[in-house]
Amino acid sequence: MQGILEDVANTSSRTLRLLSLLQNHRYWPGAELAGRLGVSTRTLRRDIDRLRELGYPVEAHPGVDGGYQLAAGAALPPLVIDDEEAVAITVGLQMAATDAVAEASARALAKITQVMPARLRRQAEAVAAVTDSTTWGGSVQVPVAPEVLAAAAIACRDAERVRFGYTAASGERTERHVEPHRLVALDRRWYLVAWDLDRQDWRTFRLDRITAGVAPTGARFRQREVPGGDAAEFVRTTIAMAPGPQEVIALVAADAGTVSGRVGRWADVRAAGPGRCEVRMSPPGTPDWPVIALGMLGADFQLVSGPPGLADRVRDWGERFTRSIAFQE
Repeated sequence: MQGILEDVANTSSRTLRLLSLLQNHRYWPGAELAGRLGVSTRTLRRDIDRLRELGYPVEAHPGVDGGYQLAAGAALPPLVIDDEEAVAITVGLQMAATDAVAEASARALAKITQVMPARLRRQAEAVAAVTDSTTWGGSVQVPVAPEVLAAAAIACRDAERVRFGYTAASGERTERHVEPHRLVALDRRWYLVAWDLDRQDWRTFRLDRITAGVAPTGARFRQREVPGGDAAEFVRTTIAMAPGPQEVIALVAADAGTVSGRVGRWADVRAAGPGRCEVRMSPPGTPDWPVIALGMLGADFQLVSGPPGLADRVRDWGERFTRSIAFQE
């Protein structure tokens, strides 16, 4: 869902800001309005056309000093967006609610949901109400189907048991019957924290590994207390305890303080002598991830250990970069 969330959220949020500017100001010269939105006049015209398609009566005044305004006395229709846009807007503002603009993001989310059609408002409010977000680290990187996210959120909020197919990291496929508790957005992934009825224990499920959708059963349940009382912390603990890929260890020609500032929380950095440090990481996702991570350190490094094939990947990356330089020369 990465592309959907980024493209839809950017376009939709800009369209909402455009509508707000038109509502709060009688007339806007085109260049000034484009400047306020940080877009070109061509993009502004596309956004104006989008508002018109949604039913908002925007008048255009041609000429060098031309501009735009809402038709006088016109009744504005409710916000018209589809399911994916509703989820994207909610997710974007929910994530922003953890940063320096938290208060403004919360106000914006409340206003937007009030003008959504009832069905979409139910989805948006559910996502906002049951999501714990932490260490988001930018835009979403792992694709998640909007309908899966919305269905899981509604089931959490309504305390309704659900069924879904699930593919584990090993590739094993199972059918799960759970009591959903909370959604957790952690390190660019979405997790569902739930009580597994077949295994009689708490489990975490990555939403991108849920197959065939989340099917409500109609059966309600009484909420249990997640271990430790914190769903996000439970996900962190579960991930830390799970068997993962072989650890990568590298010696880096830079002091520990400098490297720690570049790697953040995704690796363990220890001093290994003057101007040297040891970096340990358990790479998630793509096998190329540790190569990218080590390359971003901006210092020479020496691999000490890692999963099979890592040395070949580093060598391949190095050769390709070397060839690209030769080509430029």
